[in-house]
Amino acid sequence: MKPANPVFAELPTTIFTIMSALAREHDAVNLGQGFPDSNGPDHVRAAAAEAIISGPNQYPPSMGTPELRLAVAQHNRRFYGLDVDPDREVIVTSGATEALADCLLALLRPGDEAVIVEPAYDAYAPLVRAAGAAPRYIQLQPPDWSFDVAALCAAFNSRTKLIIINSPMNPTGKVFTAQELSTIAGLLCEHDAFAVCDEVYEHLTFDGRRHAPLMTLPGMRERCLRIGSAGKTFSLTGWKIGYVTVDRSLADVIAKTHQFVTFTSAPALQHAVAVGLRSEDEYFLNLAGELERKRDRLATGLERIGFRVLPCHGTYFVNADFSALDPVSDDLDFCRKITVDARVAAIPVSAFYQKDSANIPRRLARFCFCKEDSLLEEALRRLGRFFKAE
Repeated sequence: MKPANPVFAELPTTIFTIMSALAREHDAVNLGQGFPDSNGPDHVRAAAAEAIISGPNQYPPSMGTPELRLAVAQHNRRFYGLDVDPDREVIVTSGATEALADCLLALLRPGDEAVIVEPAYDAYAPLVRAAGAAPRYIQLQPPDWSFDVAALCAAFNSRTKLIIINSPMNPTGKVFTAQELSTIAGLLCEHDAFAVCDEVYEHLTFDGRRHAPLMTLPGMRERCLRIGSAGKTFSLTGWKIGYVTVDRSLADVIAKTHQFVTFTSAPALQHAVAVGLRSEDEYFLNLAGELERKRDRLATGLERIGFRVLPCHGTYFVNADFSALDPVSDDLDFCRKITVDARVAAIPVSAFYQKDSANIPRRLARFCFCKEDSLLEEALRRLGRFFKAE
C-alpha cells in the first residue's frame, strides 16, 4: 500500500493518551490532562439547552453566527480596547486547535519557517510541517521561563513567515511581559512576519498579572491572529468553540481555510458562548480567583512533600522539580512511577520539546490544578504517603 502522510503517520502516541491510560489502569488521580472537573457556568449551559430546543439547528454561517461574532468583537473592546469589525474580522471555529490549523495552513507555504517557543503545545509542529513549512525553535529556560533575546533574534531570518506565541503559556504558566512582547513586535516588523497568538488562557491569570494581547502593541494590529477559546474561558472544553480575531487583510484567507476544515460549528453552542462573553466582570474575576486558590492549594501541598514548585502566573498547570525526592529518575520515568505506585498521574515536561532539542529539562513534572478540592487533596495524600514511605 502507498504510504500515508508521514507528518501524521510517524507521530508517536501523545503523552496525554499514554498517561491517562496508565492512570485508568491503576485507578490514579489524573492531574495530567488539562480539563476542569466542573460542568461550566449554569447561565451558559442553560442558554445552550434553550437554544437547542428553540432552534435553529441547521448550518449557521461559516464564519460564525452574527451574535457570537459581535460578542467576540465586544469582548476585544471591553477587555483590551481593540476595535474589531464583527462582520469582517472574527471567525468562529470548532475549537482553538482548529483555529491554529486554519491560521497555519492559510499562511504557511513550502520553504517558509515558523518560530515555535519551547516548551510548546504538541499540535504546533505537526501543523507547521503539514503546511509544508519548517519549524524553528527558541527555548525558554526554567525556573522563570525567560528567553535569550539573542537566541530569539537568531531564530528570525528571511524565510520566517510567523511566530507562534502562547501566553498565558502551557505548560509553563508564564505570562509574557510587556518587554518580551515589545521585543517580539520589533522582530515581526523587521522581518515582515506574522504572529499566531494562542491566547486561550487569557482570563486565567494570577498574582495581579493581566494578559496583554500582542495585537494591542503599535504596528501589530495587521500582523497578529488572536485565538480565544470558550473551552478555557467557560470550563467547557468539550464544546470545542474557538474564535480568531484577525485584521480584514488576512480574514478572507483564514475564512476560506476554515470553510474546508470544519465549515461551521453548532449554532446552539455559539449562542451560549455569546451569552457567556457578555457575562458581568464578576464572572471573569471569580474564575481567575478560584483557579489561583487551587494553584496555591496544590503548590503548597507539593512543596510540603518535598517538590520545588516553579512560578506559575496563569493557565491550569504548575511545574514541580522532583530532584529532592528522586535524584535518579528522569521526568518520564518519574511520572510513570508516581502514576503506578503513588496512583497520581502527571505529565513529564520534556514531552513539550522536540526529541532532538538541546537542553531539555528532565526533572520537571506538570500537575493540573483545575480539579475539585477533594481530588487535589486526595492526590496530595497519596503522594505524601508514597514519598514518606520511601
